[in-house]
Amino acid sequence: LEMGDRLGLRDKNKFECLWIIDFPLFEWSDEEQRLMATHHPFTMPNPEDIPLLDEHPEQVRAKAYDFVCNGIEVGGGSLRIHDSKLQEKMFGILGFTEERAMAQFGFLINAFKYGAPPHAGLAFGLDRFVSIMAGLDSIRDCIAFPKNNSGRDVMLDAPSVLDPKQLDELQLKVDIKED
Repeated sequence: LEMGDRLGLRDKNKFECLWIIDFPLFEWSDEEQRLMATHHPFTMPNPEDIPLLDEHPEQVRAKAYDFVCNGIEVGGGSLRIHDSKLQEKMFGILGFTEERAMAQFGFLINAFKYGAPPHAGLAFGLDRFVSIMAGLDSIRDCIAFPKNNSGRDVMLDAPSVLDPKQLDELQLKVDIKED
């Protein structure tokens, strides 16, 4: 995007959209020395690539997608695995023991017993889309409740100190550790 601006190749009054597909299902982690899910461990592999899962999982494409307008991602998602055996295979490739998979994702594994239907997800960043359509240089110019890069909500001054009454009501105790 920076080079497009510098070279005069971008026109804020022209809208060019595309779908990006065929993302890799896995990526290698040098830190953990294993394959990791590129999107998440519930992403459906491309049906054509399922035979590669046993011998060449690094070659498997995901049924994941991003929607891009003028070079900016404005949405993305994936088809989800709905077959318990395939999900079990995914967990195995990702290095999950059966116990760890149940501990972290038991709710999903149990849902498969009831016949999870084929399903997909797509999350659009409407604020990003609005910023593009309005010709704004920053998404921050159109976010209703902007946050800064420290994760602080300046309009609500959050996060902030909680009233002890709220903590008592929720039966919570906060221990503050000094460095």
